Amino acid sequence: MKAYLDIVQNILEHGQKKPNRTGIDALTIAGAMFQHDLADGFPLLTTKKVPFRLVASELEFFIKGITDKKWLQDRNNHIWDEWCTPLKIPYAHDEETKQKMFAERDLGTIYGWEWRHFGAHYVDYQTDYTGQGVDQLKYVVETLKNDPTSRRMLVLAWNPLDIDKAVPPYCHYGFQVTVLNGKLNLFWNQRSVDTMLGLPFNIASYGILLHLLAKEAGLQEGKLTGFLADVHIYENQVAGAKEQLQRDPNRYPLPKIATENFKSIFDWQYTDTKLLNYQSFPRIKFDIAV
Repeated sequence: MKAYLDIVQNILEHGQKKPNRTGIDALTIAGAMFQHDLADGFPLLTTKKVPFRLVASELEFFIKGITDKKWLQDRNNHIWDEWCTPLKIPYAHDEETKQKMFAERDLGTIYGWEWRHFGAHYVDYQTDYTGQGVDQLKYVVETLKNDPTSRRMLVLAWNPLDIDKAVPPYCHYGFQVTVLNGKLNLFWNQRSVDTMLGLPFNIASYGILLHLLAKEAGLQEGKLTGFLADVHIYENQVAGAKEQLQRDPNRYPLPKIATENFKSIFDWQYTDTKLLNYQSFPRIKFDIAV
């Protein structure tokens, strides 16, 4: 997708070196926008291989409001392995703390929990939060069906009362949907953007979410837009970023996705959605900055 590669190119050309909490400096720009019309295909990068299964299973994890990373590990998804809630292990960079964080199951008040239980009191991953807090995702689904012209269909992950209970706290901190001419459009906001590792996941994840919400409301799929704030490439990712820019984004067409036996977004399992005709250049390995 040219829209993504343009962001990468912009950072490499104009990014300013900036320190950050990870200890690895990053080339950073102030603000960017990503936009893609799903009529042109599903937004999964073709200039490197992106693991759709991991993106989709993480989204199911969020939709269900789960905070136990073992749920992901049981599905061979390890993208949250290094993290845990500071309520159990205070965040730090030393190896002993990293090992403790790795061993702790509780992720705290991460995205999906805030989507489904905003304002509730968090205890731990074992607590049943049924009926507690505001179920923002349910509100959006009901509004899509009953008042699709509404401009109030927002879901926030950023809760100032909970930002000390999750690490990192809500990089993509909110999303909104609108309906125009029978098409559902989704806009997400992101305060901190790991362009090489995180952003391709974010694009695909919100693309799946747009797809599911459109099916839920019987609408066509419209535009996906990301409003991005602190947009960066870590210094140890620059070589891989340059390699990716050398690859032809037009060599492979964008894939499609299809969801079988859809009943409700709340009953959806990631295995229900199939990725069709995905071709890409090989994976580029980027180290995560924890």
